[in-house]
Amino acid sequence: MMQVKGDEAPLSAKYHHPERKRSHWEATADMSEDFSEGETDDYASDISTDESRDGKVPGTGDAIVTINTWDGNHQKENTLYVVLVSLHGLIRGENMELGCDSDTGGQVKYVVELARALATMPGVCRVDLLTRQVLAPNVDWSYGEPAEMLPPRGSEEFMHDKGDSSGAYIVRIPFAPRDKYIPKELLWPHIPEFVDGALKHIVQMSKILGEHIGRGEPVWPIAIHGHYADAGDSAALLSGALNVPMIFTGHSLGRDKLEQAMKKGCLSRKELNATYKIMRRIEAEELSLDASEIVITSTMQEVEKQWSLYDGFDVQLEHKLRNVTCDGKYMPRMFVIPPGMEFNHMALPEGVINGEPRLNEASSDPPIWSEIKRFLTNPHKPMILALARPDPKKNITTLVKAFGECRQLRELANLTLIMGNREGIDEMPGYNASVLVSVLKLIDNYDLYGHIAYPKHHKQPDVPDIYRLAAKTKGVFINPAYIEPFGLTLIEAAAHGLPIVATINGGPVDIHRVLDNGILVNPHNQHAIADALLELITNKQRWEKCRQNGLDRIHHFSWPEHCKTYLSHIANYRPRHPQWQRNNEFDDSREIHKKMDEVVGYLDNAVESIEHPTNNSKSRNFGDTTGKFPALRLRKHIFVIAVDYDDNADIVRMIKNVFEATVEEKASGAVGFILSTALTISEINSCLVYGGLSATDFDAYICNSGGDLYYPSSENDNHFGLPFVLDSDYHSQIKYRWGGECLRKALVHWAANIAGKEGGNGKSFVINEDTQRSTTYCHSFKVENPSLIPPFSEIRKLMRIKALRGHVIYCHNGTKLHVIPVLASRAQALRYLYIRWGTELTNMVVIVGECGDTDYEGLLGGVHKTVVLNGVCRKARTVLHSNRNYPLEDVIAYDNPNIVHTGEGCSSTDIKTALGKLGVITTLAIRPGLQLH
Repeated sequence: MMQVKGDEAPLSAKYHHPERKRSHWEATADMSEDFSEGETDDYASDISTDESRDGKVPGTGDAIVTINTWDGNHQKENTLYVVLVSLHGLIRGENMELGCDSDTGGQVKYVVELARALATMPGVCRVDLLTRQVLAPNVDWSYGEPAEMLPPRGSEEFMHDKGDSSGAYIVRIPFAPRDKYIPKELLWPHIPEFVDGALKHIVQMSKILGEHIGRGEPVWPIAIHGHYADAGDSAALLSGALNVPMIFTGHSLGRDKLEQAMKKGCLSRKELNATYKIMRRIEAEELSLDASEIVITSTMQEVEKQWSLYDGFDVQLEHKLRNVTCDGKYMPRMFVIPPGMEFNHMALPEGVINGEPRLNEASSDPPIWSEIKRFLTNPHKPMILALARPDPKKNITTLVKAFGECRQLRELANLTLIMGNREGIDEMPGYNASVLVSVLKLIDNYDLYGHIAYPKHHKQPDVPDIYRLAAKTKGVFINPAYIEPFGLTLIEAAAHGLPIVATINGGPVDIHRVLDNGILVNPHNQHAIADALLELITNKQRWEKCRQNGLDRIHHFSWPEHCKTYLSHIANYRPRHPQWQRNNEFDDSREIHKKMDEVVGYLDNAVESIEHPTNNSKSRNFGDTTGKFPALRLRKHIFVIAVDYDDNADIVRMIKNVFEATVEEKASGAVGFILSTALTISEINSCLVYGGLSATDFDAYICNSGGDLYYPSSENDNHFGLPFVLDSDYHSQIKYRWGGECLRKALVHWAANIAGKEGGNGKSFVINEDTQRSTTYCHSFKVENPSLIPPFSEIRKLMRIKALRGHVIYCHNGTKLHVIPVLASRAQALRYLYIRWGTELTNMVVIVGECGDTDYEGLLGGVHKTVVLNGVCRKARTVLHSNRNYPLEDVIAYDNPNIVHTGEGCSSTDIKTALGKLGVITTLAIRPGLQLH
């Protein structure tokens, strides 16, 4: 095995280091001056751990709280819209292919059943489970269907009386390569494309629901719930763009995976990152903590042992913040809500209530029984059942050793291993094949033929029959995993009357605390495993007690109970949604139709002046033609100039080159322009004046790295004497979790602390607050030595430890540092413009340099088209991006057909050629009947 190098010590050493503990202590101490006197009354009471033995779901003391369960009185009408996100794996409602690969496991079943169950709850109208559309030839055609309805179990004819739009649906969003199914580790560069597609679906569905049940007003989601890191990253961006609450469920966390792997010393951090993109995954989980209102966990172990490894969560600090109002400091609430199950369709185990079990005749047995029994010499013996894919962490080989080395166990029982579905061993992934080969060798070594079954195939509907077979024989279910995040199979087994033997690590502890239906064991101790199995098989009274306890208490894990708790927690938060629906100074729908006639007439006149665009001021003054009604809604195409120059002359040259490349389209009035930059609005104005340009040459200005958004304005309504008007609605979207003055003070303190530290060449780090460039939603700092700048991940870590949230950006070749709201960015501002004004993202063309500011990656992903100017801002790659936690290749799809590179230059000809490759440069002359968007 490869040894862990000195700088790659286990994460426990780093994340439980005294320095980190001291930082959390200081964060709590620093909050004393920020606390209000009164305590919040958001929640009713803590869960009492003493109640758990009465069959109630275990609580977590100070860290986790509960409120009254959902009874439907919260919502008199069915108007709630819930969005779930689960990206990877193969997801469908029926005949799930669980175990076909490492991405298609328990999470798939969990999210499908959650969507199905939520849709049946009082007050809920619609539940959408958003996932990836897969059109690959090597997967079933059903994964390529755009939508699939999920009717409630046992109600195939179920239909809400509010229309076809209600109920639960799987909605498949096309993103990533269309013709192949790829593992989750390769999906990261394609996340923005999913976000844009999902955003369009949600906006459209909100309008449809508004027409049916919202009295004409859009019905926005009450929450967007991301499952696993990739979906959490997506849900954070969707939540920020829509201004709706986010929920997150981690499902096996990255830091814990990294720590466990490094403790074993089998892989270096570099190898782990190359294979599993683990650092990108961890950052996605940190971002999910930044953005979430609620984090749902299956067990307390996940909170205490896994989330405690993250910069953005601390149990003690979370409890402190829960009980006070502290301006600027936030932490998501952790709630333990075990996954549910649907028990209505389950039949009670047969033949185990009175006397000895007796199997039915073969002719009446389910087909899977014959498939299992053909392996066994005496199929009537009690069955020890394990159901897990052949993954090393599932510890199947230790179970086989325990069975093979205990003669009494072999004589009294059979062992059945349901290890997913497979064809040939050579076609399996390497680590799965290795486990299976080890199992087969152990079977041969212990001569277990006739005592052990290991069928190659089973269908999802066969699983209940497998449990029933084990229960009929008075068998035992075992989960010997080294660590089990939850253990849904344990609940399934209990519902079928099977006692359990399970690992002491993870979720089984909480399940056993509620059900009290078996024995917990150390998964590393094969003798303890054998003894526990032997105890339950030979002690009939204990077997019967464990069986009955499980059946009596299993209702605590039902889907209705899960959904009641789930919805109650959501209902306890203040709903958020796009704010411009109220008191909107820009968007007066009564004026839109009046303006349309004026605009179309204006565009018709503009066609006549295409040959002389520079002499026609009206063609550049589109914003003034419609007063406060922005022209963005009416543009056919929009060019976003987002080249990260820090010199006015370079910026002006680039703007004029783009204008020249699009001169005919620009003159037609059917295209618009957005300037996206780290500059302040005052600096932008100076730049325009320097270049002899007009404010109305652009339809919008994204300033301060996405901290502010402006539109061109008339002289009577401007910004401090400048020809711009601020979009205050944009601020209402991005202010979520903005630390304001509290964050500013923390950053000033940090800058002062590093002022005396020296870099490798003996020069000191010097970072000073830049009050002139700072705005309400952008804290700006000057960097004296750009070559020595600390990684922006260091500043993010500092803020997270102190329960402060923000987006950290180095700009202007490292001479400036910006901190803006956590879900604000230049890319998010474009999504805001889509939602706000209907500017189609697919009709946008973003023009960027070869590299740029540290928010650069967000500008390349998505459904828009991108022109990359080779050679422009190349220096930023080494100055700003060289000390990242993960390479740009992990987050940018360079083979995306929507991305085109120019030659070594940025002339108007280069730009026009690139636009031609994208199919954008065509004569957009306005003709009668042209429909504008």
